[in-house]
Amino acid sequence: MSKERATGWIERVMRLLGRCPLPLLHGSGWVLGQLLARVPNHLRLISAINLALCFPARSEAQRRRLQRRALIETCKTALELGPVLTGDAERITRRWVRAVHGHHHLEKALGSGRGLILLAPHLGCWELLNLWVAARYPLTALYRPPRQSALEPLLVRGRTRNGARMLPADTQGIRALIRALRAGEVVGILPDQEPAGSEPFAPFFGVPAKTMTLASRLAHKSQAAVVFGFAKRLPAGGGFELHFLPAPEGVAAADPHIATAALNRGVEACVQKAPTQYQWTYKRFATCPDGSRRYPRRQRKGRKGSDSSRASSGQRQQ
Repeated sequence: MSKERATGWIERVMRLLGRCPLPLLHGSGWVLGQLLARVPNHLRLISAINLALCFPARSEAQRRRLQRRALIETCKTALELGPVLTGDAERITRRWVRAVHGHHHLEKALGSGRGLILLAPHLGCWELLNLWVAARYPLTALYRPPRQSALEPLLVRGRTRNGARMLPADTQGIRALIRALRAGEVVGILPDQEPAGSEPFAPFFGVPAKTMTLASRLAHKSQAAVVFGFAKRLPAGGGFELHFLPAPEGVAAADPHIATAALNRGVEACVQKAPTQYQWTYKRFATCPDGSRRYPRRQRKGRKGSDSSRASSGQRQQ
């Protein structure tokens, strides 16, 4: 199938999902998540390893309960993409956003005239956060092209339809962020993706994680304020609460080790407010300081092994 045909097929599915009410999407996500939690699959395995690494003090039963709820929330996130990327942006934000906490942090930062660096972890519905912010402030954000290239046109079109500028995370994109900050605007960065290159390791839930320095370098150079933001999903399809939190002290430090440790503490503070809604299925700890492997390669059919045993193996290798 050509890229154009694949993109068209995906968009038709997204538009179909976009016609569904939010309670139906979340109910369907609950069903799919329960299935993911019961049937062996790669997402279940990765989440088990991550939770074992980040919450070693919890019992295996506690982590299994957290994993099941996290997989349910992951499925809700996927189904929300339909309306968020193809629906009427103003109508969605008006109906879905029930409360905004910490809005004054945005206003105070932008009032300084030095711009605002908004860090949005993979928590809750980060696509909704983009819609809400872009409808109110000039927003320029970086994105990493998805592995499924057919998704890229739909993602870019959906994220920019209400005025946001989305740029690939390359040299030109970074220059655009600098210009936006100089103009006193908002720049958006996903702070919890594993970066390329020789970036430092910083603790994330006590585990060494390769961590980006881009946000901290921009903050140090521009003196722009840094704020974390996420959209927390409410139960029973009840919409979302937006939360904005000031970044921990040290996030703009010249020392990259101090800055990245502060950045990860900021992500942790967000996750602690909605731990089941974090993207635990992402290989956040793929690169280890000693070069070892935390995540197994995808298993071929016929090879068996429990998630708990593989998770324990991944924990031992940290």
